[in-house]
Amino acid sequence: MAEIFRRYLAPFKDKHALGPVEDRIARDVMACRTAVLGGHLDVCTSCGFQRPAYNSCRNRHCPKCQALRGARWVEQRLDRILPVHYFHVVFTLPGDLREVARRNRALVFDLLLKSAAAALLTLGRDPKWFGASAQLGVTTVLHTWARDLHFHPHAHCIVTGGGLAPDGKSWVAAPREFLLPVHVLGALFRGKFLDGLERLRARGLLRDDLDDRAARRRRARLYEQSWVVYAKRPFGGAEQVYRYLGHYTHRVAISNARLVSVDDHAVVFHTRGQDTATIGPAEFIRRFLDHRLPRGFVKICHGGLLSPTNVNGHPGRGDGAFGILALLSAAICLRRRENRSPARPPRSRAG
Repeated sequence: MAEIFRRYLAPFKDKHALGPVEDRIARDVMACRTAVLGGHLDVCTSCGFQRPAYNSCRNRHCPKCQALRGARWVEQRLDRILPVHYFHVVFTLPGDLREVARRNRALVFDLLLKSAAAALLTLGRDPKWFGASAQLGVTTVLHTWARDLHFHPHAHCIVTGGGLAPDGKSWVAAPREFLLPVHVLGALFRGKFLDGLERLRARGLLRDDLDDRAARRRRARLYEQSWVVYAKRPFGGAEQVYRYLGHYTHRVAISNARLVSVDDHAVVFHTRGQDTATIGPAEFIRRFLDHRLPRGFVKICHGGLLSPTNVNGHPGRGDGAFGILALLSAAICLRRRENRSPARPPRSRAG
């Protein structure tokens, strides 16, 4: 990836203006783990073995810098997962909204995550689906790309297979093979997102070239569409959930492992399985930078039963959701520590 930017960024910039975020991404990708960022010495605290290494850029868009972050995130979450079954649900924005999303990244991405979580939590509270009202636990992760690197905003949601009853003392379980009907989820997601988008527009926060009349027509057209919600097969176990999700949380648009070949005319990369896509170097750079996130944007959110308030506890309250979560989390944490294999000795850094 870095070599593609080193070779072809200059001619790309002759034809395309880069914003500050895009320019920083390009510079960091090229400089990552090179002498430009300096270096350090890795030292094993057990045997004293030393190895010089260049520093990482730590840019969250860099394909070299996400594996360790993802692993740390998974370890932090493993002590918090509940011993129940989970589902994986994906919410996708329709193509008519992609340009709006490009021009209003922070607003639209945030609305996407909130609308997806709200649709799940709202249906979970309806006794019609589980026989009783339940507060589900939802973790949402933003992705903006398709496998061919086209701009394709969607939210991956990991959902508990059931939730806490309103009395805060009992668990309402969802069927193991079925969470909620996707057509109902899609309609509710659509309504919540379009309502939020209209509110942003009414407040003058939305950058959009459409006048009011054209915006109403777009809104009507979007209401007539069936929005795509895809429910994947349920997970096999609680621990599998976050190890699987770890592949999603800190993933960037494309990893170095997917690159097949690069020359002055084409970049070839794997899409799915053995399938490949071929595009020019300039188009490759354009697509990669198109997946930039706004500075400071939080792309992983936890809601409902898994919200920080519920998981971390609440001052002065030891019963209800907080007490049950504490007991369940403590039980799974104890079991995991008993079964966990010894970790490798940590390495210190010096230099």
